[in-house]
Amino acid sequence: MSQSVADRPASRLLLPVAAYGVLLLTALQSLVVPLLNQIQTTLHSTPGAISWVMTANLLAAAVFTPILARLGDLRGRRTVLLGVTVVVLVGSVLAATTENLPLLLVARAMQGTSYALLPLAIGVLRDELPPARLTGATAIVSGTVAIGAGFGLVATGLLVGDGGDYHRVFWLATAMAVIALVAIGLVVPRRQPSAHGRVDWAGAALLGSALVLLLLPLEKGNAWGWGSARVGGLFLAAAVAFAAFVVVERRVAQPLVSLRMFSHRPLAIANVAGLLLGAAMFVGFLTVSAFVQTPPALAGYGFHATVLAASIVYLLPGAISGVVTAPLGGRLVARYGAKATLALALVVSAVGFALLAVAHSTSWQVILSSFLVTNGVTLGYAALPALLIENVTPAETGVANSVNSIARSVGSAIATALVVTMLSRNPVPGLPVSLPQVTQYTVIAAITAAGMLLVALLVVVGLPRRSPARLTPAQVEADDVFGAAGLDIPATLRPASGH
Repeated sequence: MSQSVADRPASRLLLPVAAYGVLLLTALQSLVVPLLNQIQTTLHSTPGAISWVMTANLLAAAVFTPILARLGDLRGRRTVLLGVTVVVLVGSVLAATTENLPLLLVARAMQGTSYALLPLAIGVLRDELPPARLTGATAIVSGTVAIGAGFGLVATGLLVGDGGDYHRVFWLATAMAVIALVAIGLVVPRRQPSAHGRVDWAGAALLGSALVLLLLPLEKGNAWGWGSARVGGLFLAAAVAFAAFVVVERRVAQPLVSLRMFSHRPLAIANVAGLLLGAAMFVGFLTVSAFVQTPPALAGYGFHATVLAASIVYLLPGAISGVVTAPLGGRLVARYGAKATLALALVVSAVGFALLAVAHSTSWQVILSSFLVTNGVTLGYAALPALLIENVTPAETGVANSVNSIARSVGSAIATALVVTMLSRNPVPGLPVSLPQVTQYTVIAAITAAGMLLVALLVVVGLPRRSPARLTPAQVEADDVFGAAGLDIPATLRPASGH
């Protein structure tokens, strides 16, 4: 890209538009977290059914993000960015106008395609900006990820915190999508795609089918009976679908998921860590939100918090602190290495869950727990791209990070299903509404803490010793942002010690 093109007036707006797209993505992710109880009550549904409001979004992200990123390479990023934004817009309008749960799930799946805005927007910046501007651009986009999550929680609290209709947040999402559509159309330049090849549609269909077949019995097990033929049959069907997925991916020239990312030990450990970190984020969000909104007069625990309090008092501190934690994680990677930083991140999150398991009688304890969990996950997300870069060739960095992104989304979806299943069991007896006993929260937090510690041990023992790479601040930001987007890091920003 020549300097003259990068200096055109429109190109100066590329960074704000890219950052806004990432803000839209992360806001859509966090908007509904505090609202699940209200949506359940309004739609007269069950916790298991309502959990698909989150699960459908995450499943769409896991399946469609790598497909849409690949389509951006093949058909042009501007075209795909506009297409994704239109889908998000239609999904937001549908969510804002329906009180039908199946249609709401369709809408949330359509909103889930917004996860592709990150790799597509970062790809545009990489194509259009010179290295001198790309350095600062990656830092700004990295901070926008945390800001978007905080914005979503604040907006939800303000719009619905006084008992307002939850549809308001989807109208906000509609307005944000309209702004994104106009901005992309006006600012992002047309470019001829340079890549050739195909999209792995068969792999995507098999992966999506396998995940649905796995998640459905996890969420319906309590109602159907864990020993029932339906549950067993669905688990068996999921296993068959995953096996077929492996067979297809071995035969496809450009697979959705490179199986080498699971056969090479360091990459396999990184993907296990990514899956668990993705799970931990949503275990933390969902358990804290549900716990603090529980009326203590009925259940004997909780704080009867409003949606506003749940969003701003209990969840926002951890989300917004990511503005500081993300670059701090990069500095830790630069000084101590990705392995040490990832192990530390897992331990920090484990401490947060352990605290939630044993101390949850006062608000400050829950706030501190949520803060530790969220910041541990943020540290881990900062470490994973650098860890992958240490163990793959330059040509494989995009694939490795794309697979890791899928692992995180899958972990989040599985966590959502398991949390709802656990909170649907063992209700407090004699209540007019179904509320879980406090021991269910304790068990969820304790199991998650143990899992984080086990994976931290796996990271320490299973990953090879390696001298920490000497990274510049620009390379730290490149690892974080390009890695999160599942893209190859530009040679100008690649660590000198990389492969």
